[in-house]
Parts: sequence; C-alpha cells; structure tokens
Amino acid sequence: MKFTNKLSSALILFAIFIFCLPGLSAAGNTIYQYSIIDSLLAGNYDGELTIADLKEHGDTGLGTFNRLDGEMVFLDGVVYKVDARGEAIKMDDNERTPFAAAALFKTDKIIKLDSVKSLEELNSKISNALGSENIFYVIRIDGKFRKMRTRSVPAQEKPYPPLKEVVKNQSIFGFKEIEGTMIGIKSPSYVKGIGVPGFHWHFINKERTSGGHVLNCIFKNMAAKVGTYSQFKLQLPETRSFLDSRFEKDRQKELKEVEKDSEKK
Repeated sequence: MKFTNKLSSALILFAIFIFCLPGLSAAGNTIYQYSIIDSLLAGNYDGELTIADLKEHGDTGLGTFNRLDGEMVFLDGVVYKVDARGEAIKMDDNERTPFAAAALFKTDKIIKLDSVKSLEELNSKISNALGSENIFYVIRIDGKFRKMRTRSVPAQEKPYPPLKEVVKNQSIFGFKEIEGTMIGIKSPSYVKGIGVPGFHWHFINKERTSGGHVLNCIFKNMAAKVGTYSQFKLQLPETRSFLDSRFEKDRQKELKEVEKDSEKK
C-alpha cells in the first residue's frame, strides 16, 4: 500500500511538472506568427516554414503559400488553399508559407449576432463586445451566410511585384445562401508593420471546396466563438530576400488598399 501511494504521488508530481513547462502551459494562450506583414507587402513571397511546422503551433489560422499561391484557411487542424479559381484544396505537410498565423482555438466568449449587413458592421459589433483592444483574439463563425464575397490571387513569378500590384489582378467570388466557416484574427493597433491591425478574415464553405479572403458578408442569427490570447510569438524568416529587405517604409496605406473591397456600395 505504501509503495502504491508513493507511486501515485510521484505520478501526480510528474503530471504537474509536465503541465507547468513553459512551452506547454503557454501554448493555449499564444498566437504564433511566421514573418511580418510588411515583408509580404514588399513582395517576399517565399518562406521556409512548412505546413507541418505550422501545425505544431495550433489548429486554426490563416495566411498564404509560397509564390503567394492562394489564400490559406487553417481549420480543425487541416490546412486548405483557396486558389485563384476559388477552389479549396487540402494541402500537404511539405508545402511552405511566407506568412501565416496559428493558434490552438478555444472558446472564451460567445457573441450573439442577430443581424449583420456588412463586414464593417460585423467588425464593429464584435469589437464592442470584447473586453480590450490590446490583446489578440481568434474568432470563428459557423453557419449559413446570406451573402459572402471573397477573393484570392494567382501564384506569382519572379521578380515578384509588391502585393498592392498583385491584388489589381485578384479573382473575386460571390456566394449566396452558403454554409461555411469564417475564421478571423483580431490584432491590436500596435502591431503595425508586423501583423494586420484590426480584423483579418478568411472563409471556407461547409464542403471545404471553396472560400477565400473575406471582403464582405451578410447574415442573420449566428454566433461568434471568441478565444482570447495574451501572448504573441513571432518567428522571423532567414531567407536571403527577407534578410536583405529594408522595412523603414510605412506600408499601412498599402495594407488598407490590399484589404479593402473594391465593390461599389
């Protein structure tokens, strides 16, 4: 009996020790990001990070792929690419990304959304329901959308043009009465140059066959599941193009041009 008690105590202490290791205890509270948004805006479209590596940092996220080949939707542990035709493709672990963010999704808060008539309205309603503008959030919305407007871009060839030039030739997709999932990351305003300040949304349909970067949406009677994250982990590329780049230029105006919907309201 004494031996059994000692063994049980040892196992409990070992479990506590493992749980308290920094890498494990922080994982559920951390947003991981590879590279910086200003690097992508500048035309650095080749990275070293594999999809397998990205999956070590979470099960949910968004980003793009080498050569800027489509939009990334990382959902339920699976990474999809929405290509320039609007088709979603499950990606192999050996594919690489020049920019991506990931986290272990959790639900700390549920925000009921009775009516949303635009992406701007959605962002405003979620912002008003959150406790702080100074930490990170990962947001998931599942349901049937009355309208969904997305985009993707084609793979680029060297010498790579800056992102503001690429989106001039982006493909736009319009969907009606479509079921699917929006994944969003909301970042604080102080991440300028590093991440995307405010909201960044991607979408994939229920069948996981189409989607893209969200430009606009309309829906009723759904809910947003929100996870809060107070730790941010940034991994910088070691590619020659990144190391040789200069990032003094303020590219916030370019980012707004890239993110906005060109459709006339």
